Amino acid sequence: MKELMTGNEAIARGAYEHGVTVGVGYPGTPSTEILENFARYPGIKAQWAPNEKVALEVGMGASLAGARVLVTMKHVGVNVAADPLMTAAYTGVNGGLVLVSADDPGMHSSQNEQDNRFYARFARVPMFEPSDSQEALDMVGLALQVSEEFDLPVILRTTTRVAHSQSMVELKERKEVLLRPYRKDPKKWLMVPAFGRLRRQALEERLQKLKAYTETTPVNFISWGDRRVGVITSGISYQYVREVLPGASILKLGMTFPLPEGLIRQFAAGVERLLVVEELDPYIEEFVRGLGLEVTGKKIFPAWNEFTPGLVRRKLKEAGVPVPSPGDGEGTDACLPGADGQLEELPPVPGRPPVLCPGCPHRGVFYVLRKLKLVVTGDIGCYTLGGLPPMEGMDSCVCMGASIGMAHGCELADSSLARRTVAVIGDSTFFHSGITGLIHMVYNGGHGTVIILDNRTTAMTGHQDHPGTGKTLMGEPAPAVDLEALVRALGVGRVRVVDPLDIAGLTQAIQEEAAAGAPSVIIARRPCALLQRENRPPVRVDGETCTGCKNCLKLSCPAISVQDKKAAVDAIICTGCGLCVQVCRFGALKEGGENNG
Repeated sequence: MKELMTGNEAIARGAYEHGVTVGVGYPGTPSTEILENFARYPGIKAQWAPNEKVALEVGMGASLAGARVLVTMKHVGVNVAADPLMTAAYTGVNGGLVLVSADDPGMHSSQNEQDNRFYARFARVPMFEPSDSQEALDMVGLALQVSEEFDLPVILRTTTRVAHSQSMVELKERKEVLLRPYRKDPKKWLMVPAFGRLRRQALEERLQKLKAYTETTPVNFISWGDRRVGVITSGISYQYVREVLPGASILKLGMTFPLPEGLIRQFAAGVERLLVVEELDPYIEEFVRGLGLEVTGKKIFPAWNEFTPGLVRRKLKEAGVPVPSPGDGEGTDACLPGADGQLEELPPVPGRPPVLCPGCPHRGVFYVLRKLKLVVTGDIGCYTLGGLPPMEGMDSCVCMGASIGMAHGCELADSSLARRTVAVIGDSTFFHSGITGLIHMVYNGGHGTVIILDNRTTAMTGHQDHPGTGKTLMGEPAPAVDLEALVRALGVGRVRVVDPLDIAGLTQAIQEEAAAGAPSVIIARRPCALLQRENRPPVRVDGETCTGCKNCLKLSCPAISVQDKKAAVDAIICTGCGLCVQVCRFGALKEGGENNG
């Protein structure tokens, strides 16, 4: 039976079909839907971990005990999990272990676009890269097989387009895989230096076997065509090359570590001109060049942003490569067939910047922070949007959990900032990697204020549960972490809970805590507006009172606009949260009722 699936759905299906019994990860776009789909299958255990390091460690424990395991995260999550990953290559596995790294070329929902193919080389573990949903499913099974055969964890690297694009997938029944017996073996699993040195040598021996395997694996193959140009490619770029150069000779690499030296040499010898088409860094190109082969890659293609068929077509033409034209709309990705059957370019779509949702409880926090002119070190989450115009209530955002450490660092550099600096972090992010930053601040005598935006979910990636929500990924009830008790246990003496939709109360709390001269935590608690919408009537506008001052626009609420120089409220999307009523200096915005004006 065939079914249309996204790459993420196919990975989940592949894990199920090939006997995976444990799935664990941390939500992060574009990887989130893998575990959400995997959790729906019978007879498995799926969990959200507090962060990616814990996820991989849980996965390693399940593998140690003999289960087949899937661990999922986005590309920056591998940075967090890098500590256990590097040593996991030494210990190896018992049950097969596949780590999904979902990269994000173009930074659709990420703070960077690092190329995680280098992690495979760095950690010395095999890597597979699917180019469509069928390959995503099949490569999970192949990766598990390779993991157990070569005693190594395996990275399955996807990108946003593969993760979220749909293609047909052949579904099969689940293969039940027996739990591999656990055998006590300290020399394999106990990485003290003496045993580590032995496993380091064993790792090199396993890599030599892998290098032979990669020459013959069916996921690395040559499609001979026009030999004037030969293209080496992988992942989603393979689909673009096939579309743009349907008659070219192509070396398609599905296993990208180790790279197949012999196959590459064979392919290079059979074409007149050798090109590499790959998103982000010149990972394949540098390897090919290191073989002493003449090759062109990043001289033509950019080393940043994601590719499109139009970009590939345009760059190849600029490099003098004969490219069949799709019609009058050459080099574009936005085109439709015209009356004569030729492609016609569509006008560009207007930009639509991201914005906090109507009724978002975070909105009041950033309005107040901007008004108080504080230095605000921010963090990763949908609340990061509070740093964009017109709110501009956040000064920095680097990585998960960095806000608290950075706030303390500001104080160390300039003591005058101690009472003017506030760290802002979400509840899920605080559990992920903010706790240790707060411990550091308290332990080292810091005086900073931390605002935890507690909206009771991991909102940015689609409302996943976390240790503070009282529910697991499998939908089972769980103890909910008491945030107030937790931060007090870390040594914070000043802890208060506020309603982020109460502007006056919020302003007072931030002013008092910032001036206190002691470490403090403000918990701004209100559920995400998309999870728990209160039944409140929309705000109405008194057109006679409104002066058109536009102060309400500083809230950056999608429900508020200006029409005929007066404020206007879209009653369909307004949640009646009342923030705009509180910030209107003339009383023109009122709770409930019909608009007047």
